[in-house]
Amino acid sequence: MDTLLSTVDAALRTLFVPARASRPCPTLPAQPTALAAEEKRLSGALMRVNHVGEVCAQALYTGQALATRDVALRTHFEEASREETDHLAWTAERLQELGARPSLLNPVWYAGAFALGFVAGKIGDKLSLGFVVETEQQVAEHLTSHLSRLPENDHASRAIVVQMRDDELRHAQDAALAGAAPLPRAAKGLMRVAAKVMTTTAHRI
Repeated sequence: MDTLLSTVDAALRTLFVPARASRPCPTLPAQPTALAAEEKRLSGALMRVNHVGEVCAQALYTGQALATRDVALRTHFEEASREETDHLAWTAERLQELGARPSLLNPVWYAGAFALGFVAGKIGDKLSLGFVVETEQQVAEHLTSHLSRLPENDHASRAIVVQMRDDELRHAQDAALAGAAPLPRAAKGLMRVAAKVMTTTAHRI
């Protein structure tokens, strides 16, 4: 019951309580950001997608932590989730600065990602860790693509995205070192399709 209540609490906090970062937001104060209206809209849309990604990261790790019976692995997922909270806070703050809103479908994204994480965890710990590796690698690729799309003078958003990408790659490496098993090619393909649907929709809604 305690675990179930903690899981519900994590969902409510992610969706309805402003996240608090444990690390300073990686902005570049020496390079002020001045954006035209169209650039601001683009940055806002891209950062909304990144914020959705962090909502999903919270859900995935929470689902995997609930599913595993390995106490050490559960701690691993919970620690990764806490670090992802920094990303959630940074992207939410940047959305406010850009005058943009989070995705209206965040509860839907959370529910879907939680279900995926829980199912992956129930299949087996090694495949669950493999799911983390593939997810984080795909997220890192996605963030790299955003660096080519964000306005060159949006130094604040770009600094956040670079730090997020570095953290995601480290999470993938940590999961690999913890004993991740590679996912089947078909599973990787399905994950890319699902991510494309999510990012395309969150860009607008």
